[in-house]
Amino acid sequence: MRTSPDHGDPSREDGPSEGGARDAGEVASRREGTSLSPDDGVAKAVTPPYSAAGAPVAPAHLPSIAEQVNRVPTEPGCYLWKDAKGEVIYVGKAKNLRARMLQYVNLTDDRAKIPLMMQVVRSFDYVVVGSEHEALVLERNLIEQYHPYFNVDFKDDKSYPYIAITESDAFPAIKYTRERHRKGTRYFGPYTDAHAARETIDTLRKAVPVCIATCAEWKRTRRYLQSHPDDVSVANMVLAERGRPCFDYHVGRGPGVCCGAINTVDYASHVRQVENFLSGRRSQIVEELEGQMADAAQNLEFERAGRIKHRLEVINALDDRQQVTFPSSVSLDLIGFYREETISCACVFVVREGRTIRTSEFVLNKGMDVDEVELQAGFVKRYYDETSDIPSEVDLSIDLPDADVLGEWLTNKRGRVCRLHRPQRGEKSRLLDMAAKNAHHALNRYMVRTGYADDRTNQALLQLESALALDAPPMRIECYDISTLHGAFTVASMVVFTNGRPDKAQYRRFKIRADLPEANDFVSMQEVLGRRFSPKSRADERFARSDPDLLVVDGGKPQLTAAMTQLEELGVTNVPVCGLAKSDEEVFVPWDETPVVLPSGSASLYLIKQVRDESHRFAITFHRELRTKAQSVSILDEVDGVGPKRKRAIMRAFGSMKRLRAATEEQIAAVKGVPPEVARAVWETLRAWDDEAAGVAAAAAGDGGFDEHKGRSAGVPADADPAGSAGSDAVTSAGDGAPDGNPGAGVAD
Repeated sequence: MRTSPDHGDPSREDGPSEGGARDAGEVASRREGTSLSPDDGVAKAVTPPYSAAGAPVAPAHLPSIAEQVNRVPTEPGCYLWKDAKGEVIYVGKAKNLRARMLQYVNLTDDRAKIPLMMQVVRSFDYVVVGSEHEALVLERNLIEQYHPYFNVDFKDDKSYPYIAITESDAFPAIKYTRERHRKGTRYFGPYTDAHAARETIDTLRKAVPVCIATCAEWKRTRRYLQSHPDDVSVANMVLAERGRPCFDYHVGRGPGVCCGAINTVDYASHVRQVENFLSGRRSQIVEELEGQMADAAQNLEFERAGRIKHRLEVINALDDRQQVTFPSSVSLDLIGFYREETISCACVFVVREGRTIRTSEFVLNKGMDVDEVELQAGFVKRYYDETSDIPSEVDLSIDLPDADVLGEWLTNKRGRVCRLHRPQRGEKSRLLDMAAKNAHHALNRYMVRTGYADDRTNQALLQLESALALDAPPMRIECYDISTLHGAFTVASMVVFTNGRPDKAQYRRFKIRADLPEANDFVSMQEVLGRRFSPKSRADERFARSDPDLLVVDGGKPQLTAAMTQLEELGVTNVPVCGLAKSDEEVFVPWDETPVVLPSGSASLYLIKQVRDESHRFAITFHRELRTKAQSVSILDEVDGVGPKRKRAIMRAFGSMKRLRAATEEQIAAVKGVPPEVARAVWETLRAWDDEAAGVAAAAAGDGGFDEHKGRSAGVPADADPAGSAGSDAVTSAGDGAPDGNPGAGVAD
């Protein structure tokens, strides 16, 4: 193994470059005398510096590491990145070591975690091997040895249960175990449900009598045969004289090894049937047992034939409970994934001979903080490194770049061809979606059981307090967003998170009253904040229980400046304000020109993004409601002679505004209760709206792309109407989507 020297002073972390973004740890250090460490729940590293344009900037120590990397060979192998303490934080493999490692030090790898990881890298090791396949095997061994923080691994560092057969014994026994794999023992699994593993053993022994490793008489027999190896060939005769039958033999679950009721040859056939059963090859067991039952009946051994028939019924009962089956006899594993921000879950459907013989769920220590390719590839390596039960096909939801190498590795382990496949349609695709849903439910159960969500929320609030230099954790967070279409239907949303969770009874939405010829977020935001923090609104507890501990605006420095200007005019100086830019997820604060970059994958970044996205959803939903209502209602409201009754009759006759706009004057006049002069007025009004809509669309076509949320247009969407919004200008409550059905109180401004 080749090693590079350490670089940089281990006692400190390199700060950001001049003009770059300050990280959350630096801000906290300046205000509190503390810094974010790997144990603070943020990450195992400090935040990477960024340029003013948002691109990662290489830390100062990386050029010296790059000089060392330039001397790394171009052969296949594994590389190990180390921190200042010399601990391995990441292990990877490469077909060309130098080229791959240069992607890290030059920050050309586009994975979000790379700048964060390279901020704390101080040295590296590498190992040269003969092929990419050997590199894959070595990578798994190194990950198992070091358990690096940045590699995908199981969340709980525990051993999973297996069903094992002690093949090295004269009379192999079956056992439930979590032991490290030993030579001479064959393992089946892993099982994530210990109860299911024990139940499988119990069911299996009803179908095929075999000794269990916990039997005291089997242990005594094993010790005797190990001390008298010459007696193995005549073990049944020796044990018939020396042994005594165990309880399992009396009830039909043991073959009678302890009392010499079976010889080694016949017992070996039982063991072979057990292994076929655990491998999913049940058809072979059924064929053997049916043949034995027919022979026993032909020899008039009806009691023996009855016992074999009972075993067949046990196996067939397992098939009757199957809900997931294939029409053909396929052998494959379907692996579905579900990700949260820092954890994820993989669900494996193990299908053998067209039947799902078991499902297993594994919680992983990485989630949205790594890309989907790395997550799935990491799990495939981890899972199949520990199991010998490898199918002919592994189905995943994405294509892996190194699928050929992984397939070669699995083929060598299996002894027959195994390929990685991405189903596009059909039964496999449907079952893959089902596996992903099971992974989602399993992860939810894990989060409830461990209190993961509560811990993450607490971490997020504490991290925001530190990163944004707040006086206390922001227990009430308010976020505002604007949604418009060329200045029409301009609305704003106010969402509230209390104790880190959505408080939908406190949501509010606003119709912007300012006459805007085009989209103007700054004027709209100032109006909303003026109405929210007016003395009347602040005094009304129905509108808002208290001032926020943190006010978030959707946007960068300009939006933040507009919000601060309005608050200063209102005399509101005790509310902390920040802006969240959507492009690079940078947090802008009023007391610093450079943004705060929260660590990728941290609880604080996830929470503030969730708040911002919820305000966007709430604003755009209200905006679309007004547009839809204007299309179907406001046009007819402007026609003289059309009241509620005639309006209902017209809409009932045509069913939609699209059909009404396409109707002729005669067709409208044919509606019962609509006079010809009213029909003509309706038709002329519709034509006027169509002409105006065409004019808006033509004008917008020359402006570039269209953003429905901010009103930057390249044409009006099919459902967009230039008509004014309907309804009053009152501030309205959350209403929609509140899980407790509490709509909140409407407040007129």
